[in-house]
Parts: sequence; C-alpha cells; structure tokens
Amino acid sequence: MSQLPEPVKALLKPQAYPEATGKIELVQTQMSFVFLTEEFVYKVKKAVDLGYLDYTTLGKRRFYCQQEVKLNRRLCPEVYLGVVPITRDKGAISVEGRGEAIEYAVKMRRLPQEAMMETLLDSNRVSGEMISRVAQKLAAFHQKAETSAKISAFGQLKTIRQNTDENFDQTEKYIGKTISEESYRHIKDYTDSFIRDNAALFQKRTEEGRIRDCHGDLHAAHVCFTDGICIYDCIEFNERFRYCDVASEVAFLAMDLDHHGRADLAHAFVNAYLAESQDKELAKLLAFYKGYRAYVRGKVESFKLDDPYIAKEEKARTLATAKSYFDLARAYTRARPMLFITVGLVGTGKTTLAQALAGRLGLAVISSDVTRKQLAGIPVTEHRFDEFDSGIYSAEFTRQTYDKMLSEAKSILGAGGPVILDASFTKAEERLKAKGLAEEMGADFFIIECTLDEETIKERLKKRLHRETTSDGRWEIYQSQKPVFEPVVEASPPKHVIIDTSRPIEESVRRVLDKVY
Repeated sequence: MSQLPEPVKALLKPQAYPEATGKIELVQTQMSFVFLTEEFVYKVKKAVDLGYLDYTTLGKRRFYCQQEVKLNRRLCPEVYLGVVPITRDKGAISVEGRGEAIEYAVKMRRLPQEAMMETLLDSNRVSGEMISRVAQKLAAFHQKAETSAKISAFGQLKTIRQNTDENFDQTEKYIGKTISEESYRHIKDYTDSFIRDNAALFQKRTEEGRIRDCHGDLHAAHVCFTDGICIYDCIEFNERFRYCDVASEVAFLAMDLDHHGRADLAHAFVNAYLAESQDKELAKLLAFYKGYRAYVRGKVESFKLDDPYIAKEEKARTLATAKSYFDLARAYTRARPMLFITVGLVGTGKTTLAQALAGRLGLAVISSDVTRKQLAGIPVTEHRFDEFDSGIYSAEFTRQTYDKMLSEAKSILGAGGPVILDASFTKAEERLKAKGLAEEMGADFFIIECTLDEETIKERLKKRLHRETTSDGRWEIYQSQKPVFEPVVEASPPKHVIIDTSRPIEESVRRVLDKVY
C-alpha cells in the first residue's frame, strides 16, 4: 500500500467517485491500475515504457484511453462509457471533479464476474453451444474488420519475425526462472524453421486479405457471457499486435482453452469458426500461432515479476502461471501427436493429474467416468453405486466404455491433437488396445501410473461421497480392484511414469513433462 502512487491511494476511497459506492477493489496489470466500484470500472494506465508501449506522458495516457474506448466499442459497445479525468482541486483527488486533470481513466460498466468465461471454465459451466456463439461472433467481426495495404503489411515475414524475435529477446532474462534454457532454444529453433519453411503460405494469407484490425488479446479472461457476448479489453497501445492474421486471433482463444484443460472446447471453437468463415488454410497455421500466443502469455506473466507494485504472494502465482504457458508453447512444437493413459486404482488421483497435465500439454481429456454415464444415458454427476463388476460397472459395460473412449481418441489423434485417457486401465488387455491405437495413429504412447498409500485413499474416497463428482469410486470398489490389478509391463521408462500422488501436483506434473521432453 505504501508503495502505491498518490493518485492510486486516493482512488481507493469511495468519496473520490461521482457515484455512491462501497468498498473499492484494486486490480493491477502490468500496464494499468483497475478500480472496481459497485457499478463501474475505472482503468488508469501506469506511467511506464515497456518497449512495445509508451504511457510515459499524460498526453499519451489520455490518447490511449480514447483509443481503448473507440476500439473496444466494436465488440462491446454497451460497456465502454468513455474517458473521464482524474482531477486535483485544493489537494483533493477525485474522478470527474474540479481542478486540474492529473490522470485519465477509461470508464466502463462493471461486468458480472460470474459470467466471465474464465470463471465459468473453472466451474465447468462452458458448453460447446456457448463456444460456438463466440466463434460466430468472432467470424462476423473479422469479416467486417478493417483491412488495407497498411494493415496487410503486418502479415509480411519481416513483421512476423519481428514479433517472434522480440518475444525471445525480451524473455532471455527469464531463462532459468520461468523457462528453461533447453525449452527456450527448442521453441526458438522451431519458430525460426516454421517461418522459413512456410514463407509462401504467410504471403498467400497477406494477399487474400486475412490480415485484419483484430482484437489482439483474445483469451478467456476477456470474454463475458452477459446480455449477448461481450469481448472486451482489446489492444489499443500497439497496432503491430492488433493488426494480425485472423488465424493468430483464433489460435489465441483456442490456446487459452487448452491452458484451462479444455482442449475439447478448443476443438469445438476452431471447428465452429472454420464452418462460419470457410477459412480453409487456417488449420495449417494453428499450432504455430497457438505456440506464439502461449509464449506471449508466458512472457507477459514473466514481466509481472519485475513490477514493484505487485505483492510477493501474487508474484508466486505469476511464476507458476508463466511456467505453465511456456510448457504449453513447447508442447505445440511436437511433430507427432501423443496418447497418454492413466493407470491406477480408484482414489489414486488420476483425474487431478490428468487435468493438470491437460493444461500444460494441450491434451483433450477423455474420462471413463463421463463416458460411462453418457453411454448409460444418465447425468454425469448422478451417482450409481453398483457393486463391483455389475450394472454400469459390469465387464461388458466397461468394455463398451473403453471402446468408446478409444474411438473418440482416434478422431482427435487423426486431426493431430494430443489425448489423455483418464481411466483405471487395470487390465493389460485394455492398455494394449490403447498402445495399438497409438501405433496405428503414429502417436507417442505414455502410461502414467498413479499410486497412493491406502490410508490417504480411504480418506479421499470418504470425502468424495459428499461432493458433486462424476466418480462413483468408494472404498469397497478399491478393495475389489486391488487383487485383480494387473501390473504394467506394456511400456518401459521413460514411457511408463510412476507417480506418487501424495506429492505436490506441480512436482508430479514436472516429472511427467521431463519424460515427455
């Protein structure tokens, strides 16, 4: 608090605002101080020069506030109300008050946090239909978005290389902190090679008018399912980041859905956009631009580590987030798809690890619990406490469940996507079928075996009975599974990784990633 600039401290007081309000919330980004009142949002730009933006003078901050309102009204007109002065009069600082303007703020209507895509993703409340509506809105926006000879020039190889080279130059200082030396070099080499080998495709995209005045920062935190769909907070400070191939914009949100562990929604989003736009060649650039966008997010999170106004606790979270985006950027460079299966008795933490890995590797998660309930035609969170090897857990129904999972995996692998099958895979026969599918589809095959001490398993299963979950696992099932579990011999290290899930999840994820790379 003591480090904050004087105007920021003043705006934390309710009396500084023209409308009556209660407690003020302050949210910081690398570029702005964002004040949330009960009804409105006031966004004040920091007096910083980050190389790719310059807010160092009051005149520049006012200009870019005006640009922010103008550009964001394209996709979210009802939210952006205008630019307001922050004034000082006889020592008192207020919003839209009397006296000299000492700062400016973008004034917005406050959007409901519970309707943000990022919030909804965390609670598994984003559907394929919702994602399709976002894709349709985006395709219509891109169709109408401005293009010109000036804008198209930003699709030339010179600018593409400038953007990627800038990424690597600006993140070199974070090697060993948020990205390893080996990952840094690998991603850079892949990026340089892809640009060189696809020069003709990039040129074709430019000639066909695919370079548009886009949003520029389209990730899940900037989409709100309110009255209609509001896509807000576009880039106003640098035309080079906003003038881009529409494929790069599509890849940004698809990447962020991957990062949230929802590669299924990412596939649905891309497919819906392709159906609406008929942009046949976008798919050829998708992995490249996903990697580019993941790297940008890792870079931006890394920058926050140098911000003196951000607290140590937040910086610890930022460090983990930056690493996760760089991990995802690395995953997009793989030439071959990957098929993972989890192995382990009920309650050993397979689903938690599968979800964590999904966000790091862009994996589509196919769950036996979900697939089984769907085949049975019952809600995925409805419990069916059938006896072991009976009902929907009979040998025949389990075979159908695994066959359906493999069929879905085959479709995704065929499109070049990586998959993780979240299931027990207690039988060698089941594991061999998965291995055979990987060989058929030219995919790398990994077995992740989860282990845990029985006391912890028993406690976890007891707690699970009182939560809304897709799993019907309980202690009696564990006791029935244990004597019939067939040891894993279908893969050897490093393709077979044994994880003690009592360890911190980040440690478990890192062990798997080390085997993948």
